[in-house]
Amino acid sequence: MPTNRTSTQIRLAARPVGEPADSDFAVVTDEVPELAEGQVLLRTVYLSLDPYMRGRMSDAKSYAAPVPVGGVMVGATVCEVVESRSERRAVGDLVLAYTGWQTLAAADARHTRRLDPAAAPVSTALGVLGMPGFTAYAGLLEIGRPQEGETVVVAAATGPVGSAVGQIAQLKGARAVGIAGGPDKVRALTEEFGFDVALDHRSPTFREDLAAATPDGIDVYFENVGGQVAEEVSRRLNLYARIPVCGLVADYNATSAPEGPDRLPGFMGRVLRLSLTVRGFIQSEFEPTLQEPFLRDMAGWVRKGEVRYREDVVEGLENAPEAFRGLLVGRNFGKLLVQVGADPTQA
Repeated sequence: MPTNRTSTQIRLAARPVGEPADSDFAVVTDEVPELAEGQVLLRTVYLSLDPYMRGRMSDAKSYAAPVPVGGVMVGATVCEVVESRSERRAVGDLVLAYTGWQTLAAADARHTRRLDPAAAPVSTALGVLGMPGFTAYAGLLEIGRPQEGETVVVAAATGPVGSAVGQIAQLKGARAVGIAGGPDKVRALTEEFGFDVALDHRSPTFREDLAAATPDGIDVYFENVGGQVAEEVSRRLNLYARIPVCGLVADYNATSAPEGPDRLPGFMGRVLRLSLTVRGFIQSEFEPTLQEPFLRDMAGWVRKGEVRYREDVVEGLENAPEAFRGLLVGRNFGKLLVQVGADPTQA
């Protein structure tokens, strides 16, 4: 039994207005109480940082309850079991949990999933083999439904969701066009992830580049960003195009409506004229039917090198707020993780 039960936690100190500030977070220490029957004590190894967390910092109506002011910031984690009062988990097990921004936490063992370090690096349970990978798999295959020879365009394409979307589209026989920001990310799309075409949304010729990259139009647009990228892509959509709406990260820190003319009537006109399918989704709605095939398919694709991934690892829980701010403006390159504690698989 560990002698030190003190957990360092990052809590929500105030609801942000615009970009989260340091003052919106509080670093505290707290004692983890003795375990109840069925619980495990978890030492955090990796913490996942994801765009949805910005929404949880707000009390606006959403699909999930907000983090209360004073509450520990939410997030998926890879943890080591350091104490157990459950037959389901043994000390030393590595598990996927949802314990948030803290170094030590108690959890119901039923709400953890044991990880096999021999099958894949445990960090992938937060990325390509976890929620981001599942989001790409479910959103693309259930809503986008790419067909052989079609053109699939994905925004934020070097992120953990976007990079998987493009590669899965290619496995289904479609052509993948990725959009990212900056030459390094654009280069990685073709050289590292194998996209057919890569575009830089920061380029002054982005509209012309997109037209040249999609001479036959766009059949599927996987939406992660919104903003100007979405506006330009919408001009290239084909009849019966499908748009899985996964995220709108360009607007997550917005405090007011965008300036300029109201473009909604023009977009809705395209929806009508082109018989578009525009479908927002939350990945959890597909878990009952797709979680098992996802784990089977994606693990196989990763093992065979057919789906590649990149991780961006930040050291130290204290650096999570700054890394999170960077995530919201695209400074990360790949799946953003915070290494909170030592990874026993790398000892």
